[in-house]
Amino acid sequence: MELKKESRIVDEFNGWDGDNVYELDNGSKWQQVKYKYKYKYKYRPKAKIWKDGSKYMLEVECMNEMIQVQRVD
Repeated sequence: MELKKESRIVDEFNGWDGDNVYELDNGSKWQQVKYKYKYKYKYRPKAKIWKDGSKYMLEVECMNEMIQVQRVD
């Protein structure tokens, strides 16, 4: 996997939930691709976007697993 971006989630993070959109400090927005629910609250956690082949994965510091995302406007 290749690290593409390091940033922070804008405002509050409430975990994975359906098709959530996560906005990073750098202005990019990433939408959860597959359904996964796991609640975890954190204010402005660190986040990393990884590229794995043609897939993008979001890693958030307070979660113990990454989730597949796609970039949205």
